Amino acid sequence: MLRRLVVGAVVAAVVAGPLSAQLAITHANVVDVTTGTITRNATIVVQGRVIASITPNGAVPAGAEVIDAAGRFVTPGLIDAHTHISTLANARRALESGVTTVRSASVPHYEDVALRELVKAGVLAGPDVLAAGVFITPELGETILADPRLGAYYTSGVRTPDALRGVVRVNLDHHVDVIKTRGTERAGLPNTDPRKQVYTEAELRAIVDEARAGGVPVMVHAHGDEGAYAAVAAGAKSVEHGTFLSDSTLRLMKAKGAYLVPTLSTLYDLGLPGGDYDDPVLTLRAQFMIPRANQVIKAAKAMGIPIATGVDTDYRHESLSRVSHEVLRFTELGFTPLEALQSATTVAADLLGISARTGRVAPGLEADLLVVEGNPLEDPRALQDALVVVSNGKVAVKRMPFGKQ
Repeated sequence: MLRRLVVGAVVAAVVAGPLSAQLAITHANVVDVTTGTITRNATIVVQGRVIASITPNGAVPAGAEVIDAAGRFVTPGLIDAHTHISTLANARRALESGVTTVRSASVPHYEDVALRELVKAGVLAGPDVLAAGVFITPELGETILADPRLGAYYTSGVRTPDALRGVVRVNLDHHVDVIKTRGTERAGLPNTDPRKQVYTEAELRAIVDEARAGGVPVMVHAHGDEGAYAAVAAGAKSVEHGTFLSDSTLRLMKAKGAYLVPTLSTLYDLGLPGGDYDDPVLTLRAQFMIPRANQVIKAAKAMGIPIATGVDTDYRHESLSRVSHEVLRFTELGFTPLEALQSATTVAADLLGISARTGRVAPGLEADLLVVEGNPLEDPRALQDALVVVSNGKVAVKRMPFGKQ
């Protein structure tokens, strides 16, 4: 009981203020990320967790909390489809960057499940979390502490179809939203080769089939082509990274409706000092991986494969990667600013299966909103400076007005 009280006190310390009955954002230029049109000088009224109305020159309801956007631009909150957030502080940093929804790409001990439930309960403003739970990989290591049943695989590893299905079932018992596994080794470790295949198509199919029986999709880490092809053939919903994909694998993705989450910003992070990675081997690795990834993203876009943003970070204080960076890099590869923004909103929402509740600024949807200085359809760099972030109707970040009143 004492532990619960202590945890509750820590949570309370980072919670946004009490939920106002109504919130009104006035004088806003609202970006429609579906059509690319802008509603000028609009009033957005939020009731509870959802957007109640968007009206040009609209009136402010009596008693509502008012934020004057003063001609600034409002977009949907950004979606990060590949994160590893496992702490309250890191979740807060994601919010401060404009991210209001994340899909976990695994955490050690089901912290993503707990974060998801805290946000649902209104204890935390956000971001909303789609949880993956434990990573299905050959060696679980310390992760067995997440659930005693995982100890059965500590010595033998997670390699047989029975073991693979068993770890999926443990995750499903924790009510995860997605299963995360691997097709290839990592890029972010100097002693591994990201092209090397780990699980075969048959092994990945055992994971996908068990997950499908539990009603959840599968996301597969795969830089290398062979591992990615096996993942798509087995029925994976998305390929994460995909640095070395061939045209044949891309064609299979197109045929099966699989998504690509390239996490390009992470490859740039490999080559930069500081950040989540800081190793000379990785710096050199980034120099040949980035051009290859750029080619794959261009080819995938040309084929019409849906591409969603994900930056593969846990948002620790050292992190240099943000969804806004991913959007900007997509424009450098030939995406229009609208297409790049859609990758972080509507496309990502489709991938996560939540497009009916978020990913756009529209009445009836969750009030997941981002206020930025400039028009992101003209200059996507505006997304890097989150002035106001509203998540589930709560004002999570508010940095304006700048002048004294």
